[in-house]
Amino acid sequence: MHTTASITLAINAGSSSVKSALFTFEREPQLVARTSIEATGASAAPRLLEWVESTAGGMTLAAVGHRVVHGGPRHHEPQRITTAVRRELAAMTAFAPNHLPDEMALVDAFAHRDAAIVQVACFDTAFHHTMPDVARRLPIPAAYDARGVRRYGFHGLSYAFLLEELGRVAGAAAARSRVVLAHLGNGSSLAAVHEGCSIDTTMAFTPIGGVVMSTRSGDLDPGVVTYIARADGLTPDQVEDVLSKASGLAGVSGGSSDMKTLVAREASDPASRLAVDMYVYGVRKAIGALAAALGGIDVLVFSGGIGEHAATVRARIADGLAFLGIEIDARQNAANAPLVSAPDARVQVRVIATDEELMIARAVYRVLASS
Repeated sequence: MHTTASITLAINAGSSSVKSALFTFEREPQLVARTSIEATGASAAPRLLEWVESTAGGMTLAAVGHRVVHGGPRHHEPQRITTAVRRELAAMTAFAPNHLPDEMALVDAFAHRDAAIVQVACFDTAFHHTMPDVARRLPIPAAYDARGVRRYGFHGLSYAFLLEELGRVAGAAAARSRVVLAHLGNGSSLAAVHEGCSIDTTMAFTPIGGVVMSTRSGDLDPGVVTYIARADGLTPDQVEDVLSKASGLAGVSGGSSDMKTLVAREASDPASRLAVDMYVYGVRKAIGALAAALGGIDVLVFSGGIGEHAATVRARIADGLAFLGIEIDARQNAANAPLVSAPDARVQVRVIATDEELMIARAVYRVLASS
């Protein structure tokens, strides 16, 4: 164990940037500093290492925690990244080719800096390992399921934080009720949670599936994928680039993937209006589907860059969901208040800022404290 003068580095590598934070190394970590680097993988490593050196001061770096997007069928708890674990994660690259290589490049950069540094993997899929088979299993031959091709779900660190924070602000009963969590940002997904456990979620085998996202298509008829490949003679990697980097809001609007920009343009640009409408429609449908999976809904939580800040998008998603008991208070919603549901609404609608980096820092402490 290290002293409280030690710090933890939490690394949250995304598809286009790396968010990182330094926390005190203790059971309830306290924030020291945050940064965001507009680069990924090996290209982000030198700037991240430089930031750590300049920010840590006289404090000792106790450990580094990494958000690892895919844990596969076996990894349900945070764990030290040993040589064997590093090898196993490398072997899972096919599960998340747009994320795992960059995440492993950052692991390697810190190992090269200090071979003795403890590094911990925090798996974004772990939150969803409680899903029942009816949600987890994909309707494909059993041989593929045996190889790990199944619904995993993502944004698990965010969902775990949101559930804890919901319990803190609304009480334990609310956190254990029928909850739909909506992490809406560049990557967007929703999850149905009951008694504190994930029972279903919109993303599946990869983070490309589910609702429409900034540059990701979301769910498609599989025939669309095979058509694109055949029609344009694309390789699997090229098809994935189309669906992951050129689709979603960017593909529909013909350019921008930024929700704020699209909302500002939609009055004069039909393509931008359609992109926003498709996003809103898809999220609204997902809420209805997850409410059906839960047998009703008691709490709806918005989070992520869009969920936390785009009041007009929240209002449009909620419009038409009064039959579920979801009604928005316009004034509270415009102010991005913590509670935006109408006073007499059956369903609590909350806005909670997520903190994946804090969840990583907490996990790192637990892993080291138990060893």
